[in-house]
Amino acid sequence: MAGKIAAKISDPGVVGPMAVTALSLTRKNDAPGHGGVTRRPFSTVQDVPVIPTPASSSAAPSGVLHDALNAAKPRTNWTKDEIAEIYNTPLMELAFSAGTLHRRFHNPAAIQMCTLMNIKTGGCSEDCSYCAQSSRYQTGLKATKLSPVDEVLQAAKVAKDNGSTRFCMGAAWRDMRGRKTNLANIKKMVEGVRALGLESCVTLGMIDGAQARELRDAGLTAYNHNVDTSREHYPNVITTRSYDERLATIGNVADAGIHVCTGGILGLGEKAADHVGLIHTVATLDRHPESFPVNALVPIKGTPLGDTPPVPFDAVLRTIATARLVLPTTIVRLAAGRNVLPEEKQMLCFMAGANAVFTGEKMLTTACTGWEEDKAMFERWGLRPMASHETMGSRTEMLRNGPSENAPSVNAAIGASRAKEEGQVSMS
Repeated sequence: MAGKIAAKISDPGVVGPMAVTALSLTRKNDAPGHGGVTRRPFSTVQDVPVIPTPASSSAAPSGVLHDALNAAKPRTNWTKDEIAEIYNTPLMELAFSAGTLHRRFHNPAAIQMCTLMNIKTGGCSEDCSYCAQSSRYQTGLKATKLSPVDEVLQAAKVAKDNGSTRFCMGAAWRDMRGRKTNLANIKKMVEGVRALGLESCVTLGMIDGAQARELRDAGLTAYNHNVDTSREHYPNVITTRSYDERLATIGNVADAGIHVCTGGILGLGEKAADHVGLIHTVATLDRHPESFPVNALVPIKGTPLGDTPPVPFDAVLRTIATARLVLPTTIVRLAAGRNVLPEEKQMLCFMAGANAVFTGEKMLTTACTGWEEDKAMFERWGLRPMASHETMGSRTEMLRNGPSENAPSVNAAIGASRAKEEGQVSMS
């Protein structure tokens, strides 16, 4: 009987629950000294025909994706065609590849916690189609003056007490021309935030080289100035500030020695090619940005994009994964719109290379995921807040040159980090 079943089971067309019995019976007397049926550690029931997997689906990545996976440091000569090839990789392979590279340059358990405060609301003269703070749209938002320094520093202290390591301050201005008093107060805010042991970031619209140097001297860690979308799609979103003006501000910030934070918004009526164009813009800067925020549009009634449908999640995930592969040392921030993503989708983003979030009471004018909610989520998934030394001093050389050949393995880095948290060792 066993011989007949064995003969039958060798035929790939044979299916059904009897396959398990056959697998066991054909192993009788296989092992010397065993007179019974050899027990298998597991069995597989075949209920349906087995369809051979094409060899190409399990092959190692080739071409541009292979080169990205094996990068030793950032490169700034990307072409749009190369980035498009990565972006259009089948999504499962793309996300897995991005996660693989992510672990070479970053600790996958560490997520940077950033808190954003609107220090001057509304009244902006720009016509950004997505923004509630534009004076051109009726959104019900009341314009305010610059917040007092002590009020901002109190908010920064609350953020620190809740685990944030970067405190970001946003003011709704087109630029800083003629705002000497405001700039002086913002410098006090930056100094105060740094005195608390936090990284400081501001977004104030366009600034010139002299203003950037003043902010640097006050201790500013990073300056946010998003390019928003691709150069091609940009005129459909904003007309009062050119794409090149945005790049000029980014250049002024970089020249002053301040970390650049620049990214974009998905869901502005763009196409997939514009996601590629957005990444191409930042990937071909003289130096990759320190951080790349990926925002999903939060439609606000009263703005031209107020009735825009949500951007599909696969587009968000593709953009994050592609950004990770093209910008290997950059912190990729899951920014606006995260609060509406289910926890499982957020985890997919983290697995594909996102390693920063905004957390706290509010974004600039939209809702934000709270500290307690994030702490509970981190606990469930084995994540932890990224420490300041992981984003500043110890990262400076990596941002320039890529990981050291003598750098510890990811597992060693994770182990050392956990040991530090338990008070067993100290990390340099």
